Amino acid sequence: MDMYQKRKMRAEKKNNNQESFPKVSISWYPGHMLKTKKQIIEDLKLIDVIVEILDARIPVASQNPDIKQITQNKKKVIILNKSDLADEKETIKWVEHFKKQGIIAIPTDSNLGKGIKETLKAIQNMMQEEKEKAASRGRINKNIRIMIVGIPNVGKSSFINRMINKKSAEVGNRPGVTKQKQWLRISNNIELLDTPGVLWPKFENEDVALKLAYTGSIKDEIIDKTNIAYNLIKYLEKNHKKEFFARYKLTDEEINSIIHQEDMALELMSLIAKKRGAIISGGEIDYEKVSSIILNDFRIGKIGRITLEKANG
Repeated sequence: MDMYQKRKMRAEKKNNNQESFPKVSISWYPGHMLKTKKQIIEDLKLIDVIVEILDARIPVASQNPDIKQITQNKKKVIILNKSDLADEKETIKWVEHFKKQGIIAIPTDSNLGKGIKETLKAIQNMMQEEKEKAASRGRINKNIRIMIVGIPNVGKSSFINRMINKKSAEVGNRPGVTKQKQWLRISNNIELLDTPGVLWPKFENEDVALKLAYTGSIKDEIIDKTNIAYNLIKYLEKNHKKEFFARYKLTDEEINSIIHQEDMALELMSLIAKKRGAIISGGEIDYEKVSSIILNDFRIGKIGRITLEKANG
């Protein structure tokens, strides 16, 4: 980052109470996503239960409003995935929030398989009345058909693999890895339709875009990683100061030395860069490297279990 970019960063700072964001129109709607949305609409008539996977750290930002709208008349289970990375107390509040709306929400950790049994049980219970009606008409072995939906990188493939207890869906850390529609058998009477992750065409709300970028649901290549890390530092310094400073071993003396600087977020980024060896020739800060360090630490929970959206907010 050159001096022009540094000055630009400082100019973007509106005030200490707002996160700034580059004034760009963020659009990411590849052709396969448009095709997927149309396919979901077409396949809904085959589906009994929708299983919608959200990121427990951002239950609102990670819910595609298009999918929410087109699936509103279906039975639904909400999965609050990556709950191991979220504040446990806030996750409990989100479960209650959805319960008040008449929706079952289940905290899960797909990597460890937490919440999978509870999800299958909830689906069976939800369909019990329909199964009894079908049995009364002679259809004793009626299958329950479910559809898994969710935006990229909320852990859909890992969740599905846990449900079917084997690795049959393609899994990757980068958003949008799963591309093809798949029918998978969960048990003798449950069939699962997987769909690729779908984002919506345009992010009108910059706060939503930031949260998706922080958690990795928007590809780092689409938006400036350095600006994302810069805004994340401002958020963490304001809302999770203790955990943030502890992660990078920032001392009171170091904090006091920059507390009155014009742009504290930029100064904090420089401090962290020096501590983590993100320095290029001539002693300049390697902003790309330090941004990657900070974003990765946040995304895998090394800074702490942090929920970005409050259920009562």
